Amino acid sequence: MKHALSVTRADDFAQWYQEVISEAEMAEESGVRGCMVIKPWGYGIWERIQHLMDARIKAAGVQNCYFPLFIPLSYFAKEAEHVDGFAKEMAVVTHHRLIQDGKGGLVPDPEAKLEEPLIVRPTSETVIGQAMSRWIQSWRDLPLLTNQWANVVRWEMRTRMFLRTSEFLWQEGHTAHANRDDAMAETLRALEMYRSHAEDDLAMPVIAGEKPENERFPGAVATYSIEAMMQDGKALQAGTSHYLGTGFAEAANIRYQDKEGSQQLCHTTSWGVSTRLIGGVIMTHGDDDGLRVPPRIAPHQIVILPMLREDDGDEALLAYCEELRAALASQWALGEPVRVLLDKRAGKATAKRWGWVKKGVPLILEIGGRDAAGGQVSAVRRDRLYREDGKVNFVGQSREDFLAAAAGELEDIQRTLHAEATARRDAQIHRGVTDLAGLEAFFSADQRYPGWVEVLWSRPTGAALEAVVAKLKALKLTIRNTPMNGEPVSGTCLFTGEPAVERIFVARAY
Repeated sequence: MKHALSVTRADDFAQWYQEVISEAEMAEESGVRGCMVIKPWGYGIWERIQHLMDARIKAAGVQNCYFPLFIPLSYFAKEAEHVDGFAKEMAVVTHHRLIQDGKGGLVPDPEAKLEEPLIVRPTSETVIGQAMSRWIQSWRDLPLLTNQWANVVRWEMRTRMFLRTSEFLWQEGHTAHANRDDAMAETLRALEMYRSHAEDDLAMPVIAGEKPENERFPGAVATYSIEAMMQDGKALQAGTSHYLGTGFAEAANIRYQDKEGSQQLCHTTSWGVSTRLIGGVIMTHGDDDGLRVPPRIAPHQIVILPMLREDDGDEALLAYCEELRAALASQWALGEPVRVLLDKRAGKATAKRWGWVKKGVPLILEIGGRDAAGGQVSAVRRDRLYREDGKVNFVGQSREDFLAAAAGELEDIQRTLHAEATARRDAQIHRGVTDLAGLEAFFSADQRYPGWVEVLWSRPTGAALEAVVAKLKALKLTIRNTPMNGEPVSGTCLFTGEPAVERIFVARAY
C-alpha cells in the first residue's frame, strides 16, 4: 500500500519522526542550532495542550504569574547542587552592547561588560525562590501556589525537534508549604494532574512513579515522573514533579513565622511539562500517513473540503458547506464546542485532503456538488483511513445522520487512540527477566523495538546505585520509574541480589 510519507516507521523510525514534523507542517529549523520555528499547526496543538492544562492548574488554586528570562548568576551560586546539575547547559549573557569591529562585523563592546553575568533561564527555582522570600512572612501566607508559562534555554548538545531542543516552551509550577506533608501532597497532586492530562487529553497512556536517586532533579529530595512508551518501544519522560524539601528555601531564605512565633523554613515543590508532549503525541499516535491528533487537542477537529470547480456551481456548494460548518460548530463534543474549519482555498480537493491527513485532523469531509444537491456528506475518520481494499475509507451518509453522529465520532476517536496506544504499550512490557545476563540478552536480541522490562528492585543508593547505573549505561539503558501504588513484591533485586522492595522499569529512552 502506498502511503503519504516516503519513509515508514518500520524502516527508519527516527527519519519517519522528522518527516511527520515536516509534512504535517508542525515546525522547521530556525537557523540557530537546537532552536525551532513552531508553525501554526504545531503551535495550535500546543495552544490546546496549554488551554487544557491551564484549566487543571487553576482548578487546584494555583495562580499564574511571570518571572524574568534573565537570572543573576549570584542566585544560582547559592544552590551548589542545583547549579552543578545545569552548569553545562547554561547560556550566559556577559555584555549589553555590540560595536563594529572595523572589518564590517560586530563584536561585544568591552566597555559594555555586565558587572554580573546573567543566566538565560534554564528553570526558575532560584529567581522564584527570591520572590517567595519576599512574599512569605507568616503561616497565613501559606501555601503559596504559583505557575508560569514561559520559554527556557538549556544548551543541548544533541537536539531533536520537540523532544530535546535548546529552547523550549513549558509551564513550571512552584509552590511553598508549611510542612513536608503538605508539600508532598502538592507534589503528588501535580503528578496525578499530569497523568490524567496525558491519558484523558493526549490519549497517551503513561505510568506515574518515583524516579531513582540518580534521576532526581538537581537539589530535589524526591522526583516523580510520568513515563510514556513510544511506538519504537523507547520511553519518554513526559512530565515531572519534585519535592524539594527545605534546601531551596534555605538557600533563598524562604521562611515563615509559625503560630507560636518561631521562624521556620518552607518546604517547596516544582513541577512542569513542556512542548516535549507534542513529540510524545507524534510518536504515540502517528502512522505511515503522518500525524493522528486526538480530538481533545486538535486545533480543528473537523475539516470540510468542498470540491470546487471554480465555476458558477461553486456558490451553491459553498453555501451548503457553510451551513454544515455552522451546524457542526453549534454542537459540543468532549466538553467543548466542536472546532470545525471550512477549507475554501483554491486547489484540488484530493491534494488538500492529503495535506489534512498528514496533519492528523480527526474527521475530514469531502463535499461535491451532488452531495450538496442531495443533502449528503462523505466523511473519513483519520484513525480508520483505509478500507480493506486499500482505498480511502470515505463513508457517505445523509447530512442529518452525520450531524447526529459527529460528536459521538469524535469521542470514539479519542477513546480508540488511547485504547490502541495502551494495548501496544502493555504488549511491549516484559516480565520474567531475573538477572543481568538475561537483561543484556533481551536488549541485545534481534528485535527492532524491544519495549520495556519490569524487574525487581532493592532501591540501592550511593555507590551501589552508581554501580547499577554504570552497568545499565554500558547497555544504553536507563531506569525509568517505580510505579505508584505497586503491588507487594517478593524475591531479590536483579542488580544487587538484595531483597527487593519494589518493581522498576528499565528501557532505552529519549
